[in-house]
Amino acid sequence: MDIHVVKSGDTLYSIALQHGVPMSQLILDNQLPEPDRLVVGQAIVIQYPEQTYTVQAGDTLFSIAAAHQTTVRQLLRDNPALGGGDRIFPGQVLILSYRQTREGTLSVNGYAYPHIDRGLLQRTLPFLSDLTPFTYRFTNQGALIQLDDQYMIDAAQYMGVRPVFHLSNLDDTEGAFSQDLAHIALTDQQVQTRLIHEVLGTLHSLGYQGVDVDFENVAAQDAQAYAQFISRLREALSPHNIPVLVALTAKTSRDQPGSLYEGHDYRLLAQAADYVLLMTYEWGYSYGPPMAIAPIRNVRQVIEYALTEMKAEQIFLGIPNYGYDWLLPYQQGRRAPSISNQEAVQLAIRHYAAIRYDQEAQSPWFRYVDGSGQEHEVWFEDARSIKAKLALAQEYGLYGVGYWNLMRPFPQNWTVLNSLYHIREELSSGTGFFSSSAV
Repeated sequence: MDIHVVKSGDTLYSIALQHGVPMSQLILDNQLPEPDRLVVGQAIVIQYPEQTYTVQAGDTLFSIAAAHQTTVRQLLRDNPALGGGDRIFPGQVLILSYRQTREGTLSVNGYAYPHIDRGLLQRTLPFLSDLTPFTYRFTNQGALIQLDDQYMIDAAQYMGVRPVFHLSNLDDTEGAFSQDLAHIALTDQQVQTRLIHEVLGTLHSLGYQGVDVDFENVAAQDAQAYAQFISRLREALSPHNIPVLVALTAKTSRDQPGSLYEGHDYRLLAQAADYVLLMTYEWGYSYGPPMAIAPIRNVRQVIEYALTEMKAEQIFLGIPNYGYDWLLPYQQGRRAPSISNQEAVQLAIRHYAAIRYDQEAQSPWFRYVDGSGQEHEVWFEDARSIKAKLALAQEYGLYGVGYWNLMRPFPQNWTVLNSLYHIREELSSGTGFFSSSAV
């Protein structure tokens, strides 16, 4: 797998010719909406097929996988044209393997809202170990507020992906992480008992097989109570072999001041949980000045601190799947809208803005002038920045990565991930798994 950075004069045809691959494969692997329009600095992922198979009458993905010592999910990862589905036809050429030595194995978690586009979810599921619908809220009496998540759970299980229940202290009326709501759940034993009981009931009734707790803006005085709550929840779930993950604000020291950090005691929470997710993003954020969303140096600092408090094999590294478009000059309090990584590239193409790459932050960015004459600065993720983040997880021996979030397509990410890493399958098989659709 190579990453080609577009230079002045490049065309898709010249890039394909240079690397000896079909143009159609470049379009597919990078999901280029306008293949005839490239921009200087744009990253293009190049893959090199090694073994292919031509579909015969009577074949299914299951029979092809069995005959070639692979899995249906790996066939789906290697052939994005299938869109995560089972429709194949005689004469269709499937890629069985690429000329690429993988660098390691990662578990891959992804968060998504229930209104995710179903086609997008189907295309993404083969690349996941876990799917986490976002989010279950609760009242100040400990009653869960239900989520329209059954479709996501069923789709995950069908693909052999573990569905993970997400519990947060988001306030149901204001949509913010409520310190008061967290305090009630962590200190009122009656409320806590009801909450754990309702979580258990929901897990069993819907088929969830993991729990992710994401209490943010926890008060400093509740830090120990938070760890005790996680420990109590884990004790209740352990007989059912259901692991508990806890999301951690990105810290670089034990006593880091600030309302976002003080309620998260890395050591106590890691001791209480099976796994943790480091939320290593949002250095560049909607109301802040323009900068990389997840500068690699900052991400590295968080990992290195975390490793002083917990084991590497407990850690999921958070990866952002979005960018921001800031209006210049930056004004405090003015919101920058979030955009998809594909939208960022399309903006650069539309405005003839060369994409730059910050080597220190390991992140792409560019500036453009809109139709009103106003200047903008955009930071986002591309194949290069994703490769760098995945390499950090491998370098430090982390258990996996977690994507916030899956709501926007980012095909380059999945191509890079699949090229460089084996994806751990937390479930042994899916409930459907395409065993019956013959052609």
